[in-house]
Amino acid sequence: MEAFLFAPENIVFVSALVLMLLIGAVQALGFAGDADLDLDSDADLLGWLGLGRLPLLALVALFLTLFAIIGLLGQQAAHDLWGGMITPWIAVPAAAVAALPATGVAARLVAPLLPQDHTTAIPLDHLVGSQARIVTGRATSGSPARARVQDHHGQAHYVMVEPDNAGQALEEGETILLVRRDDHIFRAISYGDHYLPIL
Repeated sequence: MEAFLFAPENIVFVSALVLMLLIGAVQALGFAGDADLDLDSDADLLGWLGLGRLPLLALVALFLTLFAIIGLLGQQAAHDLWGGMITPWIAVPAAAVAALPATGVAARLVAPLLPQDHTTAIPLDHLVGSQARIVTGRATSGSPARARVQDHHGQAHYVMVEPDNAGQALEEGETILLVRRDDHIFRAISYGDHYLPIL
Protein backbone atom coordinates (compact mmCIF):
# COMPACT_ATOMS: atom_id res chain seq x y z
CA MET A 1 0.00 0.00 0.00
CA GLU A 2 2.79 2.42 0.91
CA ALA A 3 4.60 1.64 -2.34
CA PHE A 4 1.38 2.34 -4.26
CA LEU A 5 0.64 5.66 -2.50
CA PHE A 6 4.16 7.01 -2.90
CA ALA A 7 4.66 5.84 -6.45
CA PRO A 8 5.65 8.75 -8.74
CA GLU A 9 2.36 8.39 -10.61
CA ASN A 10 0.40 9.08 -7.39
CA ILE A 11 2.41 11.90 -5.80
CA VAL A 12 0.02 14.58 -7.11
CA PHE A 13 -3.01 12.77 -5.67
CA VAL A 14 -1.38 12.16 -2.28
CA SER A 15 -0.25 15.81 -2.22
CA ALA A 16 -3.86 16.89 -2.80
CA LEU A 17 -4.94 14.85 0.23
CA VAL A 18 -2.19 16.39 2.37
CA LEU A 19 -3.19 19.90 1.23
CA MET A 20 -6.82 19.15 2.07
CA LEU A 21 -5.77 18.06 5.58
CA LEU A 22 -3.73 21.25 6.01
CA ILE A 23 -6.73 23.38 5.00
CA GLY A 24 -8.85 21.52 7.53
CA ALA A 25 -6.25 22.07 10.26
CA VAL A 26 -5.97 25.79 9.48
CA GLN A 27 -9.77 26.15 9.57
CA ALA A 28 -10.03 24.18 12.82
CA LEU A 29 -7.44 26.43 14.48
CA GLY A 30 -9.24 29.53 13.23
CA PHE A 31 -6.26 30.99 11.36
CA ALA A 32 -8.14 31.43 8.09
CA GLY A 33 -10.81 33.76 9.44
CA ASP A 34 -13.35 34.70 6.77
CA ALA A 35 -11.35 33.53 3.80
CA ASP A 36 -14.23 33.41 1.37
CA LEU A 37 -13.82 35.46 -1.76
CA ASP A 38 -16.46 37.90 -2.87
CA LEU A 39 -17.30 36.16 -6.15
CA ASP A 40 -20.46 36.35 -8.19
CA SER A 41 -22.15 33.08 -7.27
CA ASP A 42 -24.84 33.69 -9.89
CA ALA A 43 -22.40 32.85 -12.68
CA ASP A 44 -23.39 29.55 -14.28
CA LEU A 45 -20.06 27.79 -13.79
CA LEU A 46 -19.56 28.92 -10.19
CA GLY A 47 -23.11 28.01 -9.24
CA TRP A 48 -22.73 24.63 -10.94
CA LEU A 49 -19.57 23.98 -8.90
CA GLY A 50 -21.43 24.81 -5.70
CA LEU A 51 -20.08 28.29 -4.91
CA GLY A 52 -22.71 30.00 -2.82
CA ARG A 53 -23.82 26.69 -1.32
CA LEU A 54 -20.57 26.16 0.63
CA PRO A 55 -17.75 28.47 1.73
CA LEU A 56 -14.91 28.69 -0.78
CA LEU A 57 -12.38 26.84 1.39
CA ALA A 58 -14.88 24.03 1.95
CA LEU A 59 -15.32 23.73 -1.82
CA VAL A 60 -11.56 23.66 -2.35
CA ALA A 61 -11.18 20.94 0.28
CA LEU A 62 -14.04 18.97 -1.27
CA PHE A 63 -12.51 19.25 -4.74
CA LEU A 64 -9.07 18.19 -3.50
CA THR A 65 -10.55 15.17 -1.72
CA LEU A 66 -12.55 14.03 -4.74
CA PHE A 67 -9.63 14.70 -7.09
CA ALA A 68 -7.34 12.55 -4.93
CA ILE A 69 -9.87 9.73 -4.49
CA ILE A 70 -10.75 9.62 -8.19
CA GLY A 71 -7.08 9.70 -9.15
CA LEU A 72 -6.02 6.98 -6.72
CA LEU A 73 -8.97 4.73 -7.63
CA GLY A 74 -8.21 5.22 -11.29
CA GLN A 75 -4.56 4.32 -10.77
CA GLN A 76 -5.53 1.26 -8.73
CA ALA A 77 -7.93 0.14 -11.46
CA ALA A 78 -5.25 0.64 -14.12
CA HIS A 79 -2.74 -1.30 -12.04
CA ASP A 80 -5.18 -4.18 -11.53
CA LEU A 81 -6.27 -4.30 -15.18
CA TRP A 82 -3.03 -3.62 -17.03
CA GLY A 83 -0.34 -4.25 -14.43
CA GLY A 84 0.88 -0.65 -14.44
CA MET A 85 -0.28 2.86 -13.59
CA ILE A 86 -1.22 5.65 -15.99
CA THR A 87 1.29 8.45 -16.55
CA PRO A 88 0.49 11.57 -14.49
CA TRP A 89 0.32 13.60 -17.72
CA ILE A 90 -2.93 11.74 -18.46
CA ALA A 91 -4.14 10.72 -15.00
CA VAL A 92 -3.99 14.18 -13.37
CA PRO A 93 -6.03 16.10 -16.00
CA ALA A 94 -8.51 13.21 -16.24
CA ALA A 95 -9.01 13.16 -12.45
CA ALA A 96 -9.39 16.96 -12.36
CA VAL A 97 -12.05 16.92 -15.09
CA ALA A 98 -13.94 14.11 -13.32
CA ALA A 99 -13.67 15.87 -9.94
CA LEU A 100 -15.36 19.09 -11.15
CA PRO A 101 -18.89 17.70 -11.63
CA ALA A 102 -18.40 15.42 -8.62
CA THR A 103 -17.64 18.52 -6.52
CA GLY A 104 -20.86 20.19 -7.69
CA VAL A 105 -22.93 17.13 -6.78
CA ALA A 106 -21.18 16.71 -3.42
CA ALA A 107 -21.68 20.40 -2.57
CA ARG A 108 -25.41 20.04 -3.11
CA LEU A 109 -25.48 17.00 -0.83
CA VAL A 110 -23.28 18.48 1.91
CA ALA A 111 -24.70 22.04 2.02
CA PRO A 112 -27.96 21.17 3.86
CA LEU A 113 -25.97 19.35 6.55
CA LEU A 114 -23.83 22.37 7.47
CA PRO A 115 -24.96 25.14 9.83
CA GLN A 116 -25.98 28.24 7.91
CA ASP A 117 -24.31 31.56 8.67
CA HIS A 118 -26.59 34.35 9.77
CA THR A 119 -25.38 37.90 9.60
CA THR A 120 -26.55 40.99 11.42
CA ALA A 121 -24.93 43.24 8.84
CA ILE A 122 -27.30 45.81 7.37
CA PRO A 123 -27.00 48.32 4.53
CA LEU A 124 -26.08 51.76 5.81
CA ASP A 125 -29.26 53.21 4.30
CA HIS A 126 -31.24 51.23 6.87
CA LEU A 127 -29.87 53.55 9.56
CA VAL A 128 -31.86 56.46 8.13
CA GLY A 129 -34.68 57.21 10.54
CA SER A 130 -32.65 56.05 13.55
CA GLN A 131 -31.71 58.09 16.59
CA ALA A 132 -28.03 58.72 17.19
CA ARG A 133 -25.83 60.65 19.56
CA ILE A 134 -22.93 62.92 18.64
CA VAL A 135 -19.86 61.41 20.33
CA THR A 136 -16.99 63.42 18.87
CA GLY A 137 -16.96 66.97 17.60
CA ARG A 138 -19.49 69.61 16.63
CA ALA A 139 -21.34 69.08 13.36
CA THR A 140 -21.92 72.03 11.04
CA SER A 141 -22.46 72.25 7.28
CA GLY A 142 -19.24 71.10 5.63
CA SER A 143 -17.74 69.97 8.95
CA PRO A 144 -19.10 66.58 10.03
CA ALA A 145 -18.95 65.09 13.52
CA ARG A 146 -18.86 61.46 14.60
CA ALA A 147 -22.09 59.92 15.90
CA ARG A 148 -23.01 56.58 17.41
CA VAL A 149 -26.18 54.81 16.28
CA GLN A 150 -27.61 51.38 17.04
CA ASP A 151 -29.33 49.28 14.40
CA HIS A 152 -32.35 47.05 15.09
CA HIS A 153 -29.98 44.17 15.95
CA GLY A 154 -28.44 46.28 18.73
CA GLN A 155 -25.14 46.62 16.85
CA ALA A 156 -23.40 49.98 17.22
CA HIS A 157 -22.31 51.91 14.14
CA TYR A 158 -20.19 55.04 14.07
CA VAL A 159 -21.13 57.42 11.27
CA MET A 160 -20.23 60.94 10.19
CA VAL A 161 -23.08 63.43 10.37
CA GLU A 162 -23.81 66.98 9.27
CA PRO A 163 -26.94 69.04 9.96
CA ASP A 164 -29.69 68.70 7.39
CA ASN A 165 -30.69 72.34 7.90
CA ALA A 166 -28.36 75.11 6.74
CA GLY A 167 -26.97 77.18 9.57
CA GLN A 168 -27.75 74.56 12.23
CA ALA A 169 -25.10 73.03 14.52
CA LEU A 170 -25.25 69.68 16.27
CA GLU A 171 -23.30 69.62 19.52
CA GLU A 172 -21.28 66.82 21.08
CA GLY A 173 -23.53 64.68 23.32
CA GLU A 174 -26.68 65.78 21.50
CA THR A 175 -29.34 63.26 20.48
CA ILE A 176 -30.15 63.51 16.78
CA LEU A 177 -32.28 61.87 14.09
CA LEU A 178 -30.64 60.61 10.91
CA VAL A 179 -32.91 61.79 8.10
CA ARG A 180 -30.95 60.91 4.92
CA ARG A 181 -27.58 59.80 3.62
CA ASP A 182 -25.36 61.46 1.03
CA ASP A 183 -22.57 59.03 0.15
CA HIS A 184 -20.63 58.54 3.43
CA ILE A 185 -22.23 61.49 5.30
CA PHE A 186 -25.56 61.26 7.11
CA ARG A 187 -27.76 64.33 7.34
CA ALA A 188 -29.39 64.78 10.73
CA ILE A 189 -31.73 67.03 12.66
CA SER A 190 -31.50 67.71 16.35
CA TYR A 191 -33.53 65.90 18.96
CA GLY A 192 -35.55 69.03 19.75
CA ASP A 193 -36.77 69.42 16.17
CA HIS A 194 -39.14 66.45 16.42
CA TYR A 195 -39.49 65.95 20.19
CA LEU A 196 -37.69 62.65 20.09
CA PRO A 197 -37.27 60.58 23.26
CA ILE A 198 -33.75 60.62 24.67
CA LEU A 199 -31.66 57.49 23.97
